[in-house]
Amino acid sequence: MERVAILVDVQNVYYTTREAFARHFDYHACWARFAAGREVVVANAYAVERGDPRQQQFQAILRRIGFTVKLKPYIQRSDGSAKGDWDVGITLDAMEAAAEVDRLVLLSGDGDFDLLVTRIRERYAIPVEVVGVERLTAASLMRAASHFVPIEGDLLR
Repeated sequence: MERVAILVDVQNVYYTTREAFARHFDYHACWARFAAGREVVVANAYAVERGDPRQQQFQAILRRIGFTVKLKPYIQRSDGSAKGDWDVGITLDAMEAAAEVDRLVLLSGDGDFDLLVTRIRERYAIPVEVVGVERLTAASLMRAASHFVPIEGDLLR
């Protein structure tokens, strides 16, 4: 059975599906598609913690599906900007997971991950599927992927 790691950049998936479709990403459908017939070795959902009860309910749903939810505190800067970026954490976990699996699935459209995807494919010789909203996913990330899966249809609710 193929061993897989599934890593979800929750903020990126949320904002891109909302902007492109005014809909939500369907995490149940995601799990059904990317975990089916595979042994899920790692399944992480990376999010920002704001202490919001609805957000905590959403995190509980992710855990019931099978994801480990990793949280960073939401930081509001004095200039009004916010910080809650998971890029380094996702990168570290992806590099560790790549040594243990036959395939990595990355849900994000963030072009910062193109180097990560390229390095994993070169170093570990495993396929890396990138899942994102096509028109909002960096072209460099789509090119780096072994396979790009657009978020559409059954991955939306």
